[in-house]
Parts: sequence; structure tokens; C-alpha cells
Amino acid sequence: MLRSDLSGANLAELDLSGARLNHANLSGADLTGADLSLAWLYGADLSEADLTGAILTSALLTNAILDGVIGADVTGAQKE
Repeated sequence: MLRSDLSGANLAELDLSGARLNHANLSGADLTGADLSLAWLYGADLSEADLTGAILTSALLTNAILDGVIGADVTGAQKE
């Protein structure tokens, strides 16, 4: 399985709606204002990522690592 390493990446304001980022390493990434609606983040590492203002409507966050996430509003995200 290929796992993308986007740790520390600046992904602010990007349209990642519907992106398949399963098991991606997004630790410490700047995702401020990013559109992650309908994104597949199954098992992704989002520890210490900045999700301030990010849109997570219907994002799949099952088994995602969310330790130390900044500014996250996971309302509407699928966590189970």
C-alpha cells in the first residue's frame, strides 16, 4: 500500500474535496481553510495538523490519528 508523506506540507486553502488520502502522513500539515469535504482520510495521521477553517463535511476519518489537531471542527465528518 502506498502511503503519501505530506507531513508539514502547506495545503492551506486547497480544494481537496473527494481526495483519497487514506493512510497519508499529514502530521503537522497546514490545512487551514482547505476543502476536505468527502475526502477519504481513513487511517491518516493528522496529528498536530492545523485544520482551522477546514471543511470536513462527510469526510471519512475512521481510524485517523487526530492527536493535537489545531482548530478542527469535525461536525459532519464520519468517524466510525
